[in-house]
Amino acid sequence: MTDAAAPAAAPRPATFTTFSPATREPIAEHPVNGPEDVSRAVIRARAAHAGWAALPATRRREHLLRWKKAIAADLDAVARTISEETGKPAGDAALEVVLTLEHLNWASRNAERVLRRRKVGTGLFTVHQRASLVHRPLGVVGVIGPWNYPLYTPMGSIGYALAAGNAVVFKPSELTPGTGVLLAELFDAAVPGHAGLLTTVTGEASTGDALARSGVDKLAFTGSPETARKVMAVCAETLTPFLAECGGKDAVIVTADADLSAAADAIVWGALSNAGQTCAGVERVYAVREVHAALCEQVVQRARTLRPGAEADAAYGPMTLPGQVAVVERHVTGAISAGARALLGGPESVRAPYVAPVVLTGVPESAAAVTEETFGPVVVIDPVADVDEAVERANASRYALGAAVFCRNGRAGAAIAARLCAGAVSVNSVLGFAAVPALPFGGSRDSGFGRIHGEEGLRAFTSVQSTTVQRFTPPIALTSFDVPAATRERAVRLARALHRRR
Repeated sequence: MTDAAAPAAAPRPATFTTFSPATREPIAEHPVNGPEDVSRAVIRARAAHAGWAALPATRRREHLLRWKKAIAADLDAVARTISEETGKPAGDAALEVVLTLEHLNWASRNAERVLRRRKVGTGLFTVHQRASLVHRPLGVVGVIGPWNYPLYTPMGSIGYALAAGNAVVFKPSELTPGTGVLLAELFDAAVPGHAGLLTTVTGEASTGDALARSGVDKLAFTGSPETARKVMAVCAETLTPFLAECGGKDAVIVTADADLSAAADAIVWGALSNAGQTCAGVERVYAVREVHAALCEQVVQRARTLRPGAEADAAYGPMTLPGQVAVVERHVTGAISAGARALLGGPESVRAPYVAPVVLTGVPESAAAVTEETFGPVVVIDPVADVDEAVERANASRYALGAAVFCRNGRAGAAIAARLCAGAVSVNSVLGFAAVPALPFGGSRDSGFGRIHGEEGLRAFTSVQSTTVQRFTPPIALTSFDVPAATRERAVRLARALHRRR
């Protein structure tokens, strides 16, 4: 077939519609931003960045705190948008905004301290040099955000990147674009002198692909490992630095002396809040055999009282991503077929778009409910012989994001935590690290790499420049062809003698 006879490519739709996860009724129309739109956004952000990076850190802090106040003032509107797009209860959405404000506040107030120029020591042969390093902004950071926490999660990159002196182009999930649009609008209104520093582009996967190819100076991504690999491959073509947070299969270890009531309360919340759609939520529990039955009984008692729905008093909402319902059903039915027992719920719990709580036990370690991210209101509670076996099983996962340990003694719990591969661990709570802005967050293996939050999160969006300033001419200039060979040899003998003594 000749080119002339080839069928024309289907035109790219100009807009897309978002729908309520609970009712499937339309919410809003948003533009599908293509490569040209994304390129213009990056160019605009780069222009805005020049003025932003030139500001003293104290001025950037003032602007970001003004933005924080604007978000706080409009908390109800922001939470309402989150709730509409994700289906989560209004109270959960408001809590998400509050946690976001905590992180933005910390990043704004600590960026100057963390990133300022600092002196470093020199060695014997460089005593004539004054050495320092400074963290400089990268330029324009691209952020691809998720739908489960459409404000809190991407702001772990957006807020910290801005505080570090960068501009940001944000591509929210196609399920939650309104939250991203509102975020940028609030920034422009609060900091009109730097409008365009934060730009939101909307669309589906093609828009994210365009952002990865747009020439941004770093790309921060949150999503599945499969999608991360694809985006990372695009970034590799131009050696664009890449930060990935790809979810988890977080484990909880419960020791024989743990407070079972506290553990059960935390497990139920960690597994079922946000309909289980939390990257660092509780999906696996390993309880030593002596307390396994009692723990299961308490978890079931608590979970049985909870129900999903769209009503104001519902414990949690619908599955935000319609296709995730099938994943949850496959994991539950597969586990039961493999010999697991459903202590609460089962396949009948899946009534799209809602999934009632499911508690499983006796699930084989090879089952998908243990090896894959379920991302639904399902928790597996399996017995283990001892803490050693619990640690071994927890670390066997291809994910390594978060974990928790319940132990009567906090010091003993911390010792167990130190044996876990997870990037963040809570002792006698779940997700305790998420509300501490100074703590870095991130994982390894299929959970991704790089860190957001805390000092590491600020430094993640900078490049390091090392500087030396010669203070005086050294007695022996070893970096000169004019140095006699005998002089160089004496310096080498001296260095050798000194290092052999140390």
